Amino acid sequence: MKRFSGMRRSRPAMLFAAALMGAAVLPMGGASADLTDDIGNAVQQFLDVGRTSVPRADCGPDSLPESGMQGDVPAADRNSGRSTQGYRCNMSFVGGYVGKGAGITSTTFEHCSYTGSMFPGNILGPAQGVQVLDVSDPANPVVTASLTEPAMLAGTWESLKVNTERKLLVGTGVPVGTGAGYLSVYDISDCAHPRLLNPGAGTNLLMPIPITTHEGGFSPDGRTYWASGIAPGFVSAVDLTDPANPHVIWQGLTGIEAHGFGISPDGNRMYLSALGGFTTLDISAVQRRDPNPQVNHIGRVFWADGFATQHSIPVTYDGKPYLFTADEGGAGGVKLIDISDDTNPKVAAKIKLEINLLENQDSAMASSMGGSVFSYDAHYCAADRPDNPTALACGWEESGIRVFDVRDPFHAKEIAYYNPPARTGRNLELWNSPHALASIIGVPGLQFPSAARAILEGKFDPAQALSSRTGMVAFGDLSTDWCFAPPEWHGSQLWTTCNDNGFMVLQLADDIYTPPADQHSIVGS
Repeated sequence: MKRFSGMRRSRPAMLFAAALMGAAVLPMGGASADLTDDIGNAVQQFLDVGRTSVPRADCGPDSLPESGMQGDVPAADRNSGRSTQGYRCNMSFVGGYVGKGAGITSTTFEHCSYTGSMFPGNILGPAQGVQVLDVSDPANPVVTASLTEPAMLAGTWESLKVNTERKLLVGTGVPVGTGAGYLSVYDISDCAHPRLLNPGAGTNLLMPIPITTHEGGFSPDGRTYWASGIAPGFVSAVDLTDPANPHVIWQGLTGIEAHGFGISPDGNRMYLSALGGFTTLDISAVQRRDPNPQVNHIGRVFWADGFATQHSIPVTYDGKPYLFTADEGGAGGVKLIDISDDTNPKVAAKIKLEINLLENQDSAMASSMGGSVFSYDAHYCAADRPDNPTALACGWEESGIRVFDVRDPFHAKEIAYYNPPARTGRNLELWNSPHALASIIGVPGLQFPSAARAILEGKFDPAQALSSRTGMVAFGDLSTDWCFAPPEWHGSQLWTTCNDNGFMVLQLADDIYTPPADQHSIVGS
C-alpha cells in the first residue's frame, strides 16, 4: 500500500510517481497463489479492447437521424452543409443561449445554469467570465449575472462545479492547460444571483492559495474541494468548512499525471483518472480532518483501450458499487468498473458507438479531419440517480449528446441522441468556445492511438481514411460541435452546453424515458 502525506513528506510520493508506469499492470493486494497467472490476467485486461457497439436507438417520427454510422458526421454531410441542421433522435431542442459559446464544462443548480469560461476569448466584451442563466422558462433562458472574479476570467476549464448539499459553486482559474492560485466560492441559495463568499484568499490577486488546477470537484458533503493539476500529478484538498476562508489541508504528488475523478458517497475514496485508467486513493483521513492526514494509494486499473481518462461516476446496482468512467481520447468510450474490491478494480462492461470500433477508425479519420484535435470520444457523463441508475447521458465530443438505457449496465443500449447544428464558418463569433479557439488546428490528434491500434491489427484501410477533407490540417471549419459538459438531468430534460452552441435545454421523448421518482443527477465530483 502506497502512502502520500502532505508536501513536507512527499518523497515517497515522488518515488512512486517515477515507478508508476513500470507497475501499471501489476496486480494489487496480498500474496498470490499463482503470480504468473495474476500478471497474465492483468496484462490481458490492460490490452483488452471493446469490439462491439451498443444497439442503435430506434428513432421516432419527429427525428432527424444520423445519415452514416452511429456517432459519425460523414465528410459529405460536413461539406454539403447537412451537418448545420444537426441530428436528433427521440430528443428535441427546447431553448438555449449561445452567447459567445461555452467553455469546456458547465454546471447547473435548481433553475439555473453556469456557463464555463475559456481564456482568453471570454475576457472580450460585452459578457465576460462565467455567465449565469435563469432557466425558469426553459424555452427562454435569461442571463442574470456575469461572474468576473480572477478565477472566472482566467478560464474555468473543467473546474466549475456545484455542491447541492451546501448550495455552493466553485471555479478555479486555468488560463491554458494548468492554472495556479485562484479559486472563488459562491453561495447559490439564490441561484440566479451568486454571492461571492471569499473576497480574500483565492480571489484577491495578491492572496493566491497554493494549488495547481485543471480539474476540480467537491466531496459529497461539500466540505472539501479537490483540485487536480494534471502533470506532475499534483492534487490539493481545499477546506471549505468556512467558505469565506478556503485553505489547503492536504496536497501531494499522486503519480505522473492527475486528471478528473469521482468521489465515493461517503467521501472516503477518490478514483483519480491518470493516463488510461485510474488510481484509487483512500482520502478518509482528509474527510475526517485528521491532523497531518495521510492519503493511501490502495488500488489501480489501467488500460490501452482509450486514454486521457476524464472522470468517474460512483453508482450502485443492487447494492454493489461500480463506476461509469469516460475516456476523452483513443475511442475508449465509457467503461463500467467493478469497484467492490478497492485493491483490484475491474472493467466489467463498455459502452461504445459504432464510430469508436477499431474497424471504423479509418472512416473516423476521413470524416473528422478539419474538425480539430478531438473527434468522436466521450468526455463528461451524468447518471440519473446514484443507486440503480436507469439512464446515462454523455457529452460525446463531435457525436453530440448521447443517452443510454443502463438499467442493465452489462447490456446498455442507446435510446436517444442530439448532435447540435454545426455553426460552420462562424469561428469569429464564438470567442468563448474552445472548439473555435482550437480550430487553427485541423488534425484529430487524439484519434491517433486508436488508429495506430487498428493499423497494428490490420483493420485500418488507408484508402478508406482519405476523403475530400484530408488536406484540412489547419483552420478547422466548425463542421460539428464539441460537446464536453455533462448533460445534467432535470426531469425528462437534459441541461448542458456544447462549445459552439452554448447552453441548451433538450427534451427527451415521453415514450423513451420516464424520470424515476428519486431522480438525482450525479456527475461524480
